[in-house]
Amino acid sequence: MAAFMYGDFPYAREVGHVEDAAGAAASIGEMEVLHDVPPDVLASVLHWLHKGGYDKVVVLDELRRRALQGYKYCHNEGCDVVGHPKDFKVCPLCKIARYCGEACQKQDWTTGGHKGQCGTARYDE
Repeated sequence: MAAFMYGDFPYAREVGHVEDAAGAAASIGEMEVLHDVPPDVLASVLHWLHKGGYDKVVVLDELRRRALQGYKYCHNEGCDVVGHPKDFKVCPLCKIARYCGEACQKQDWTTGGHKGQCGTARYDE
């Protein structure tokens, strides 16, 4: 959840915010300067990392590296396109899967298994 929120996945932003992120907000401090993420999102990311038992410094460093250098966000397994989340279109149904283009989306829908996961992926979390 934290990685999806940090990466600006629409559905994660919808459900990932915590009502009381005050505890996490207090620990943001200098992290806010390093991460180009709104403070409320960063507070919620920290909350989910803490809840999952992750080392927040290690995970945030990796998320920041991905945000700066790019990452393989395309849901189609055979795709090697690297970029930033904003460069990839989100599946309009589940709002989770991202694709570099229409060809990858069609391929993943027909042969990659997204068709079977799409309607339920949103509600499984």
